[in-house]
Amino acid sequence: MELRPFSRRSMLALGTATAAGGLAGVGARTALAEPTSLSPAASPSSASSEVWQRLRAGNARFAAGRQRWPRQDPAHRRSLVEGQDPVACVLGCADSRVPAELLFDQGLGDLFTVRAVGEVLDDAVVGSVEYAVEHLHVPVVVVLGHSRCGAVAAAIDLVQGRSEVTGSVSTVARAIEATVRATPADPDPQRFLAACVRTQTARVAEELPRRSPAIRAALDDHGVEIVVGVYDLASGLVTRY
Repeated sequence: MELRPFSRRSMLALGTATAAGGLAGVGARTALAEPTSLSPAASPSSASSEVWQRLRAGNARFAAGRQRWPRQDPAHRRSLVEGQDPVACVLGCADSRVPAELLFDQGLGDLFTVRAVGEVLDDAVVGSVEYAVEHLHVPVVVVLGHSRCGAVAAAIDLVQGRSEVTGSVSTVARAIEATVRATPADPDPQRFLAACVRTQTARVAEELPRRSPAIRAALDDHGVEIVVGVYDLASGLVTRY
């Protein structure tokens, strides 16, 4: 499936696509078989394309069990002491099965990773993404959901009256409640959960520029792109929507 960038000005409709393969491509700014830098004259759109190709290639390696585990040696670690230059920001779930650096087969300093249960936004999360686009100048922000997300499942149970949540966990479930109500009903529980996960990632991607003038400016004026993706726990593949 050919996948196109998400921006504040264009939101792709979410269909029923599944995690089809084809996550292969060349990367950018990495060692081994990857170029060591982004193209010097790259436009914002081409820079984001290069970054996404790099992440696709890394995810394909991970899913196939051919990881390179790049840029994790002591010398590279020491080279990062004075600063960082990540190629992308990944806003993903705090779920222990979804570590962005591993599933994209990236190394130290490659990704600016922000993690929150269900990708739920609060001021700290929004501020972290702001920092990535405004100060680290990443060309891509990936909002990454995942299959069988427990936070989304809890919100579904809440909406459907099957359970109650208490304490601070209720804040997370209620933050996702609108996602569940906005997702077309499906009699199959697993299909409905998958659809809600896709809806949640799309809603977070839309909400980021609404919540932050800095992120909105990065998208409108500097060509930063927001990518909506879902990681499949079984296959190891990320599908971009």
